[in-house]
Amino acid sequence: MSIAIETFEASDEALPDSEAGPAPKAIVVAYGFWIFLLSDIVMFSAFFASYAVLSSPTAGGPSGAELFNQTSVAIETACLLASSYTCGMMSLAIRSHKRLGTYAGGAVTFVLGAAFLSLEIREFAGMIAQGATPQRSGFLSAFFTLVGCHGLHVTVGLLWLVVMMAQVAARGFRDTVQRRLLCFSLFWHTLDIIWVGIFTVVYLMGIVS
Repeated sequence: MSIAIETFEASDEALPDSEAGPAPKAIVVAYGFWIFLLSDIVMFSAFFASYAVLSSPTAGGPSGAELFNQTSVAIETACLLASSYTCGMMSLAIRSHKRLGTYAGGAVTFVLGAAFLSLEIREFAGMIAQGATPQRSGFLSAFFTLVGCHGLHVTVGLLWLVVMMAQVAARGFRDTVQRRLLCFSLFWHTLDIIWVGIFTVVYLMGIVS
């Protein structure tokens, strides 16, 4: 009987990966989340392409050089890039199972992300008050779509961060909680990378042109 069991175990170990059963949950979650991030990047790539085509047609309306506030955009960028650093520090605290470091990193990340979002909303409100609405020209339609979609992602990220801090408080550093926090960290860093592209293509090139 023991010989039969050993033979079965040996044959099971020899099976190829395609026949060895389902992959561990951690691998499935990580793979699925990377697919989500890549699909998000593809979507933003389409928005960038649309903006590149529509950045010139202003239909007699204001251009980016007339609308963009360099100081405000610089502060927005500094807030978001700093939040990426604090999010990384939070990730290190999570790996070390340090609650205080996790809460501190999460709180500072939230404050910086909220500051970025409030500045962006104020920018949109100021542009609309000047009559620079999305329907005014192709340039403004592309601008509000690209930058607004990024702002929507930041809003979702802030809500996600609040939920994750609540889960850490309620469940501690379980494997599922750590996986979700890692997914949030990847999502937040991706938003920072996309913003660097927006800052360069939309604001810097817009002011220069």
